[in-house]
Order: sequence, then C-alpha cells, then structure tokens
Amino acid sequence: MTDGTWVTLISLGVTFLFMLGVPVLLVIGYWVIGCSFVLGLTLDNMGAELLNVFNKGFALLAMPLFILTGDLINKSGIARRLSDFAYSCLGWIRGGLAMASLGACGLFAAISGSNSATTATIGSMLHPEMVKGGYDERFSAATAAAGGTVGIIIPPSIIFIVYGFLMNLPISELFVAGILPGALMVFGMQFACWIICRINGWGHLIPLQLNRVLKTAFGAWLGFFAIGLVLWGIYTGKFSPTEAAGVTVGFCVIAGLVSYPINRLMGARGDVSPTDKSFAEMMVVEGFTIPEIPSIVIRSAQITGILAPLIAISVVMQQILSLLGAQQTIGDFVTSMGGYYAVLFTSMVIVFFSGMVLESLPVTIILAPILAPIAVSVGVDPIHFSVIFLVGASIGFITPPYGLNLYVASGVTGVPYFRLLRYTVPYLAALLSVWILVSLVPDLALILLPNN
Repeated sequence: MTDGTWVTLISLGVTFLFMLGVPVLLVIGYWVIGCSFVLGLTLDNMGAELLNVFNKGFALLAMPLFILTGDLINKSGIARRLSDFAYSCLGWIRGGLAMASLGACGLFAAISGSNSATTATIGSMLHPEMVKGGYDERFSAATAAAGGTVGIIIPPSIIFIVYGFLMNLPISELFVAGILPGALMVFGMQFACWIICRINGWGHLIPLQLNRVLKTAFGAWLGFFAIGLVLWGIYTGKFSPTEAAGVTVGFCVIAGLVSYPINRLMGARGDVSPTDKSFAEMMVVEGFTIPEIPSIVIRSAQITGILAPLIAISVVMQQILSLLGAQQTIGDFVTSMGGYYAVLFTSMVIVFFSGMVLESLPVTIILAPILAPIAVSVGVDPIHFSVIFLVGASIGFITPPYGLNLYVASGVTGVPYFRLLRYTVPYLAALLSVWILVSLVPDLALILLPNN
C-alpha cells in the first residue's frame, strides 16, 4: 500500500477511537506515532521535538500559574463575591440571575484565563440558585456552558499565551486586544438571555437597591483588585504575562490565607442566597489554610498535566502535517479564495468547523500557523486575526459533537449533555453575531493597544 493509503487508514482508525471517547491526547499521539513510522521518522525524533517545545516555551510558564489562579479564587470565595455583585446589579431585570451568571463568567475569566474553570466554577455555584429561582435546569446549565466561552478571550488567557508563543507575537498585546471582544461576547449573550427569559417568564425579580450594590461591590473588592492588578500590569508593561500570573497567584494566596481567620471569626455562612446576606457576611470570603494549599496546587497541576502534553504532541502533529503537504493544500485552498474578505471568511469557516470536532488548543496549534500568514499576506493585521481566530475557536466550546463546555456543564450540574443542546442555540447565534462584528471592525480588537 502507498503512504497515502496508510495515512488514511491511520486517520480513520484514530477517528473511530475519538468517537469511542478516547482522550484527545492519546488520539493525536497514536496518529503521530503511526504517521511517523509511515514517513520513516524515528521515535527519537518525536521525543526530541516534544522536549524542544518546552525548552523554547518560556511564555508557556504563565499557563500553569493562571490555572492555579482559577482554583485559588474559587477556593478563596472571590468568585462567589463577584457573582453576588453581578446579581445585585442585574437582578431587577427579567432573567437577571442568568444574566448575572454570564457577567460573573466575564469577571472570573478576567482573573483565571480558562474556559473550563469558568464554566465549572460559575455553573456549580449559580446553577442551583437559578433552578430555585424558576429557571429551566437545561437553560441554566447551558448558560454556564456559554458563559465559559469568554474564559479564553478576556485577558489573561491561556490560549492567547499559546497563540503568541506559536506565532511570535507579543502576548501582552494579545491580552489587551481581547478585552473589548470579550466584553462584547458577554453583552451579546446577556441580550440573548434576556430575550429568552422574557419569552418564558423565567426568573424572580429583586429591586435594584444602591445599598445592596455597594455592599456586594465592597464584598468583592478582592476580585476587583485582582482584575485591576492583572490588566494594569500587562497594559502598562510593568509585568510580562508570566510575571502577571505569578503576582496574581501570590495575591490570591495571601487573600485566601488572610480571609480564612476572618471567616471563622465572623461565622460567615456559604449557603445564604445573595439577596439574604448581611453586610458582615458580604465582607468575608471562605478562604483556606496553609495545609490546604498543596491540594489546590495538585489539582491545578493535574489540569496542567493534561494541557502541556497536548501542546507538545500537537506541535509534532503540525510538523507531520507539513511533511504530508496538508498545510500546503489548506494554504493553497484559502489563498485561491481571492482577496481580504474572501480569505478572512474562508479562514473563519475552517476554524468554526474545526472547533466542532477539536478542542481550541489543537485547533490553534494546527491551523494558526497555516491561516495566520495567509491572512497577513492579504492585509489582515496579525493581532486582529489572532482575536478573530480565537473568538471562533472559543465558539467551538458549545458546538457539538465536541463542545467541551457542554460536557463540563453537564458534569457539574447533572443535566445530560444532549438536553443542553437546544438551549445553546440562542447563545450560539449571539456569539456568531459578535464574531462577525469583530472580524469586520478591526478597531474592536486594536483600539486599546498602546501604540494604536
């Protein structure tokens, strides 16, 4: 048999494994090993390339730190206080609690940089409250899944770090470019949420009270400080992304340790709804003790242990695809589309359909080096294209059959995966609308850049 036939058989085999639920890392790994034998590459070569990825990846050091940040802010109670603040601001609107959960996702993402952490944290906290408040449980779970999509767009962002590493772009500028598009994604989903809740009459309304807003804002001051610290440091150039991640981890550790004795002293209750909490209860957070820190670090390390090998093996996969001519074929196809808008929208279609079957990380590692140079060659700003590319990749988190956030939301809420799909449609429409708007208006990504 020819090499092409062998590669086709191997590809069909790993596709079958993927459909059976084999982890993506193993699927890509089997494909890489099989194709390496077909092309006559040694396993020594693959091992050397895997090691080389991390030897050159200083920027990737920020990834485990931001993952740890997400776990720390959840354990310290900062995420809960941010959710309370969002609800106090939006609870007077029909669907206010659901809209608040989307706003809380945006605030959480501004510290953690992870889509799955955002979905899991906000979903586990607010899904029970939404169900108690008269929302359909499927809609509530779908809201958490959709809200998590902003986790990789609003800075800091783990996937922006990977993109900047691959394409040799300044990660700090990528972070800044994601601020407005990420905010638009939140507002777009909140608008869709408001329409659906008005149609169905979901949600109990609470009066808008200035004292409640001020109390919850004061209770969430640690979260606001953490967000401001990250954005200020990156925007002004005081921190590199890796340094910003380290500083944020240090702040969250101190906040959690200091908050724990206050929590014990004041007897805060974690089971009180946002509308019933007293001022004293708003002032405190759950916190943690020094002996608990290793377990938090281990949890974050487990997630890093999943992502880091996937980055490395996907880089090797990209090299094999190049040897097979796949990159050249895709590049020629996109280039043949013509000018600026044809290339841009063809690239968006490729990213969208790839996101339906792959996680954002392999989509980025495999397709960004192919599509980005072509887009730049027809006049698309590289920073602008990075935002377009990654907003499209983030939409893949709620598009079946993969839809990682749907699996995460299903896991933390207990709502079966397929029962979520119907209620993701309005959010999907909102995100697609924002995506098209961002692609047509470059200033939405570029206007905040310091040199713009």
